[in-house]
Amino acid sequence: MNEASSSSLSHRTGGRLLADALKAHGSGTIFCVPGESFLGLLDALYDERHTLPVVACRHEHGAAMMAEALGKLSGRPGVCVVTRAPGACNAAIGVHTAFQDSTPMLLIAGQVRRAFRGREAFQEVDLVAMFRPLAKHVEEVATAAAIPGAVARCWQQAMSGRRGPVVLVVAEDILREEAQVADVAPMTVDAQQPNPALVADVAHRLAASRRPLLIVGGSGWSQAARADLLAFAEGQSLPVCCAFRRLDLVDNRRSIFVGELGIGANPQLLARVNTADLLIAIGTRLGESTSQGYRLMATSDAKLVHVHPSAAELNRVFPAVVAIEADVAAFIAAARALPFSDDPQRCAWAAAARQDYLDDRVGGVVAGLLDLRQVMAILDERLPPDAIVTVDAGNFSGWPQRFLTFGGERRLLAPANGAMGYAVPAAVAAQIHAPQRTVVACVGDGGFGMTGQELATAARCGAKPLVLVFDNGMYGTIRMHQERAYPGRAIATDLGSIDIAAFAAALGAWGARVDSAAAFAVALDDALACGRAAVIALSVDPEQISTRARLSELRP
Repeated sequence: MNEASSSSLSHRTGGRLLADALKAHGSGTIFCVPGESFLGLLDALYDERHTLPVVACRHEHGAAMMAEALGKLSGRPGVCVVTRAPGACNAAIGVHTAFQDSTPMLLIAGQVRRAFRGREAFQEVDLVAMFRPLAKHVEEVATAAAIPGAVARCWQQAMSGRRGPVVLVVAEDILREEAQVADVAPMTVDAQQPNPALVADVAHRLAASRRPLLIVGGSGWSQAARADLLAFAEGQSLPVCCAFRRLDLVDNRRSIFVGELGIGANPQLLARVNTADLLIAIGTRLGESTSQGYRLMATSDAKLVHVHPSAAELNRVFPAVVAIEADVAAFIAAARALPFSDDPQRCAWAAAARQDYLDDRVGGVVAGLLDLRQVMAILDERLPPDAIVTVDAGNFSGWPQRFLTFGGERRLLAPANGAMGYAVPAAVAAQIHAPQRTVVACVGDGGFGMTGQELATAARCGAKPLVLVFDNGMYGTIRMHQERAYPGRAIATDLGSIDIAAFAAALGAWGARVDSAAAFAVALDDALACGRAAVIALSVDPEQISTRARLSELRP
């Protein structure tokens, strides 16, 4: 930890020290719902409002999701500030999302004053104990003088190894307390380099393989690392699939891309995992969704090579013949230098896997007047190459994830932990971060009901994302499970109907409802040209319960 010289010491409040520390570490936009427990920080941020913009959100759920989305996009911790127990509890969803998505994030939570602690004061809860199982690191400062060092530690924790969320708890009286303390410079985060002997082992196994498959996921993928990944895969004639909701790690238009492992995966891709002779997993934890309930790799005879920035994730879920603790960018840079391979058998294997992916893009269930395949085709064609697409949790997500193309400069932001209410705030954050880019949110009517009010935040900030609401009047995923497990006994999944376009208009956005692909094409043009946030409600027939099944087909 590098401290500034003693000559830079000055009397500053805890709020001022915290604002200075955030500025020193390169924080971007700060998302919050204002609370009395961090008034001292808000006062300090007033003086930094041009360098540390503060966005007041409608709900801490939305604020935390905005910070998580910013962390995904920027590769640096997104910052969210919330008040004591009620605010912190609301933000916990975003922290858990960042944890399972390996996203760098800093949540600053205000706390009751120190003299009141331990007596169940107004809005008091033990925030350190509460967040310990949800975050990568939790720390509470005892004095104002401890703030610069605490921020440096938290920032380093969020960015090192397996990236993730950290929580810093600060009592409200500490933010008013003055201290004479030096600033602490950002700690250096060194990328873990792969062991050259293990890289050579991977090269030997890859050279002998005729049916290899590369699985990529996790975080820490810079644009340079994505370019190295593409060069490595193409140089090795190596088919690449992405872990759950990591579709933007490789350009989907390239011949080596063969699909996504996740919920509703292509059955042909699952079969290829089982018939592969070598699986190379880079960055992914090989979690439940990617591994199809931990069954997929367990039934494969393929040898597993696992590369991950955290040693704790290696051999945790599946045993690997080669386990490499390394930064994904560092490993893929080393792998790119391996000798190229154009083995005919491997080339044929990769070409067949690619054809499986292309064949799967022309399928999909059609029911009712609105053909969601056509909607996605129209959207895919109209979106610019650098568009940002945010996707919420729910069965509807299969449509954008299966039928839109990602990678290159086009980004996908989606919660791997399946948290609803993600897409709208993520889109608002993405538009604030990159106002020149087209941002589209895909969300079900259930998820939209949770955080759709953040459209008001978009309107106030001048952000203009386009929100597509897949409206089937129910919590579709749960209804699907009910029909499978308890046919004819659906309960608590009916949402009814609301006028989503009118709701959008009330929040300052443009709104429309469509019930055909032709109407969607017209509405899309109008929405993209309206110059403000826009919402298109898609009237989805409940029969289109997923891209692979009709609701009526699910009953035994």
